[in-house]
Amino acid sequence: MILTNIETVPGKTIVEHYGIVQGSTVRAKHIGRDLMAGLKNLVGGELKGYTELLQDSREQALARLSEQARELGANAVVNIRFATSSVAQGAAELFVYGTAVTVVDEMGEQ
Repeated sequence: MILTNIETVPGKTIVEHYGIVQGSTVRAKHIGRDLMAGLKNLVGGELKGYTELLQDSREQALARLSEQARELGANAVVNIRFATSSVAQGAAELFVYGTAVTVVDEMGEQ
């Protein structure tokens, strides 16, 4: 599955359009991470617990988007965008969406 945030795939032609696909995950804060984040705010530095949480969330949301595109018959998702929103106290949604397409190279191969 080709995933890109641009509107086309260089060297390939879009031959089928399936529409918008999406993936999301809702994650809650972790008390241990919150405690360490509070301490880091005092001295500065990267909040590694939150960095890992966001990376895991992006990977899971992309996997769900890819699966939805695959079920439609697509081999690529173009124009991918990420969004976040707060859904409850201490919980946030990471949402990813894009356009599912089939692309082929100049020889007509996927």
